[in-house]
Amino acid sequence: MRISSTISVQARSTLVPCFVAALGLSGCSNGHDAVTAPSGPSFTARPCSVTGTLQLSSAGAARVDCANGGTTVTLAGNGASYLVVPQFAVSLVPNTSVSYQLRSGTAVAASLAPSANLATMNVEAAMAAAGIPSASPGTNQRIFDRALRARAGSKVASGAWRAGVSTGAAASRSVIAAQSAIAPPPAVGSIRGFRVLADTSGTTFKTVTAQLAYAGNNVLIYIDTLAPANGFTSSQLQAFGALFDQTLYPIDTAAFGPPSDVDQNNRVIMLMTPAVNALTPSKDCAAKGFVAGFFDEEDLGGGPLDPNSNQGEIFYSIVPDPAGASSCVHTSADVGFTVPGTFMHELQHLISFSQHVLVHNGNPEYGWLDEGMSIVAEELGSLYYEQKCPGTACRTNPAQIFPDSSQGFIADFLFDSYAYALHPDTASVTLHSDDQGGFAWRGGDWLLVRWLGDQTANAAYKRLEQSSLTGVANIEAATGQSFPTLFSNFGLALYTDSLPGLPRATAPAANRFITRNLRQLWARLFVTSGGSADIPLAFPIQVASITTDSSAHSMVPGTMSFFRIDTPSNAASVSVEFATPTGTALSAALHPQLAIFRLPSGQ
Repeated sequence: MRISSTISVQARSTLVPCFVAALGLSGCSNGHDAVTAPSGPSFTARPCSVTGTLQLSSAGAARVDCANGGTTVTLAGNGASYLVVPQFAVSLVPNTSVSYQLRSGTAVAASLAPSANLATMNVEAAMAAAGIPSASPGTNQRIFDRALRARAGSKVASGAWRAGVSTGAAASRSVIAAQSAIAPPPAVGSIRGFRVLADTSGTTFKTVTAQLAYAGNNVLIYIDTLAPANGFTSSQLQAFGALFDQTLYPIDTAAFGPPSDVDQNNRVIMLMTPAVNALTPSKDCAAKGFVAGFFDEEDLGGGPLDPNSNQGEIFYSIVPDPAGASSCVHTSADVGFTVPGTFMHELQHLISFSQHVLVHNGNPEYGWLDEGMSIVAEELGSLYYEQKCPGTACRTNPAQIFPDSSQGFIADFLFDSYAYALHPDTASVTLHSDDQGGFAWRGGDWLLVRWLGDQTANAAYKRLEQSSLTGVANIEAATGQSFPTLFSNFGLALYTDSLPGLPRATAPAANRFITRNLRQLWARLFVTSGGSADIPLAFPIQVASITTDSSAHSMVPGTMSFFRIDTPSNAASVSVEFATPTGTALSAALHPQLAIFRLPSGQ
């Protein structure tokens, strides 16, 4: 019997080219035999991409593609245990729940209870329980960010911005630098005007006059002449500027590549103005957080005739406002804690938009991938300080997960990832966008983008930026692998990386992270939360057993669920059906597939 070429099986696995029915009955299948077992259900054998018995060695992994109209796969038995992860590895389909069933044709004992029905995690409450400082921007930052990304996508799609872009001025700053030495900056103390968004709807602007306070090789910092008194001291401002110019900007651009250089000054401008403070109503500060800073695509896409475009690469930031004259109270220390991580996040958005739209004449990156990249940008800031302060160093409380200097960068991505792991079948990593709310999907996209970086020594990041492609097509081009294959390995890695009691290298390299040990981080989060109801488990991924139960489950496209099957010791093989609740094949448009990992003994 021919083995389908669409199966992707890692090196330590082999396929037996003959369908072995449940309870040890052998013989070759014609693809339509009934799979029957005493006290178990019968279902028609319609093989997915594996037409024989799938043989995996311990810790071996495989992807079984069910987009061919197939519904079944047969696994070698004799007491073997498997992690089975059904997935819909797809994007650009309706974001609606899809019902399915996953059952065995053999009566097997359930070793795990069904997944608990856990409530949605309150990220802010979880952060407070774990002792993370509350000065992070929070919900209002996310709301404003997603409004700006949605606005930019609409403007580019309509052609309103693309037509005004000057191709010559959009040249990447690495090209400009190669052509000539870095141009001297304007004189410190010089004054210039800016047009700044004055509302969160993106429709009202105001003119701001600002003075150049810091001039570096990469970053120019302008401060609004109407900024409140008692802000940064001169020495604080120089240290603040040096951090952005000599540390944060190089970290971002080393990972993601350069932004455009529309104004041809070979630098990014940072404008600190109370106009940003005022974007947040004072009544929202405690409950919803605040807008700490942003990147406005209109500065790059609006074109020379747009009166509200500053025609340059600009990051807008709050200023210290210790009296709360404009809105929330922000001390200099608060600004120093919050703005650096926001800068790294927004600089990635700036690089992505400028490279995709201006340099490569494409469309803005899809929100789910763009946001995942920006969260990784924040994480890179955290990693910088984590490496400087390993173990328990630089921590006010030795039990805290991250050093003090890291806290402003990690924001809430770790908590979002925990929320995602609690509900991986509802938080789609490919269908959400930055114009939608929610926390868990951001955690999922951080994990996906982090895993992609780990698999490519971070080389995928620049490839993803410097492209006219978007979404899944962009990921496939950047990695040279199909998205279903990547999604299969990523899904397994969430569970198989650092299996308890085993060397981390037990799982194949494709099924592990490198930069982060999620089991350790989530376990530490569980401990430091002190029993918070929002962090109920040391390991949030819940695994249900595959039995003869034909109850319907559901998943959203771009998600996955986690199951386990423990085969009987007296059965040579066990068949599993992945189908609609009526037993028919799932739509090929969903890219239905099973990621399968043979669990080592004792797991």
